[in-house]
Amino acid sequence: MSAGGIAGIIAASSLLVIAVAIAYAVIRLGRAIDEVGASVKAITADTTPLLEEATTTVRLVNGPLQSVNNITKAAEELTAKVTGAASGFMDKNAVALKLLGTVVQAATKRRQGKEEGKGAPKKRTKSKSRANRSTYNEDEEF
Repeated sequence: MSAGGIAGIIAASSLLVIAVAIAYAVIRLGRAIDEVGASVKAITADTTPLLEEATTTVRLVNGPLQSVNNITKAAEELTAKVTGAASGFMDKNAVALKLLGTVVQAATKRRQGKEEGKGAPKKRTKSKSRANRSTYNEDEEF
């Protein structure tokens, strides 16, 4: 055997080793792809019922939410009607507006009086006679 024959045998055996390595890698890659496919099928089989249950749950929740939405719209409409009626009443009745202002002012004064008197009881003073009473009081609000 000559040197060329030995080089040919070495080249052929190298190519055989490379071909076996490539074939092994391709077979392993094919198995990995098969496993990925099986995993995707299993995941799809498991998630499909979950998605159907989620869809059913969303449908069931949407029913009461629609009712709440209708109630909210009705309350909004009622509020708008009451506001309109109150505004119309106050615009047409100046006397009622003045009476409302007086009531609010009296309630405010009463509330302020209660807040000031919370600490200690009020001291009683002797009442002045009508002649000694002043007609002007600095503490009095107008």
